[in-house]
Amino acid sequence: MKKIKKRKLDIAVISDVHLGTFGCRATELHNYLKTINPKTLILNGDIIDIWQFNKRYFPKPHMKVIKALMSFITSGTKVYYITGNHDEMLRRFKDFSLGSFEIVNKVVLDIDGKKGWFFHGDVFDVTMQHSKWLAKLGGIGYDTLIMINTAVNWISEQFGYGRLSFSKKIKNGVKSAVKFINNFETTASDIAISEGYDYVVCGHIHQPEMRVIQNEEGETIYMNSGDWIENLTALEYNNKEWKLYEYEKDELANKTPNNIEINDLEFVQGEQSNSQLFEELLIEFNIKKFSK
Repeated sequence: MKKIKKRKLDIAVISDVHLGTFGCRATELHNYLKTINPKTLILNGDIIDIWQFNKRYFPKPHMKVIKALMSFITSGTKVYYITGNHDEMLRRFKDFSLGSFEIVNKVVLDIDGKKGWFFHGDVFDVTMQHSKWLAKLGGIGYDTLIMINTAVNWISEQFGYGRLSFSKKIKNGVKSAVKFINNFETTASDIAISEGYDYVVCGHIHQPEMRVIQNEEGETIYMNSGDWIENLTALEYNNKEWKLYEYEKDELANKTPNNIEINDLEFVQGEQSNSQLFEELLIEFNIKKFSK
């Protein structure tokens, strides 16, 4: 079995994983996490979907992602957990830290002399501000659509056809959705420019992006890490350059775990300390549902 060296990164950003939901592509995310070695890992919101935890759905691949994240923490990687709307209950633990792990509402970093502003982005969502019940209802509908989409894709792949994304096509085709995305990006960038940030990095809208946005006051680089339900994307910073990572184009991560060994021994050896750390987090947060 060939052993592959992990890719070293200065910063990796993932968001909108939605662990605990049927649509979460936990296996693919776990494959990706096994191929990288970041100095800093930013979890930019909606990593654990606490809204959906009443389903008591948290299968083994989802727990593997948790263990992989714990491996980063125990190995010294700086891990910021930025709270989102689906894991908003963690906001009461803002500024909690344990080793190299920290829960925050936003992160501002000096990145090779440039200022980066990282936050989830739900603060710009009107439904979250004024009609949270409507947002949760929409989340249930979205989750149902993902379940149907998953079944259709399984049938499609059996006949040798490619994957489809119903929700992605709907969002890209509905004018109001496109307008919301554009407004979101513009609003975030306008604030970043006025505050003097060179980068503004969000999640929330499940729309991976990396582009320069300008207004009369200046410019900033707007970036969105996308999601791990439909797009399977992340943001990576290394050698003073940002890149938008796309799982479907990553031949290494797409190989099955049985065909590739990427420091698996380290992963197994660290599992006991990871489990202990996870239990400490559960006790600290008093989230009993996680351990069921």
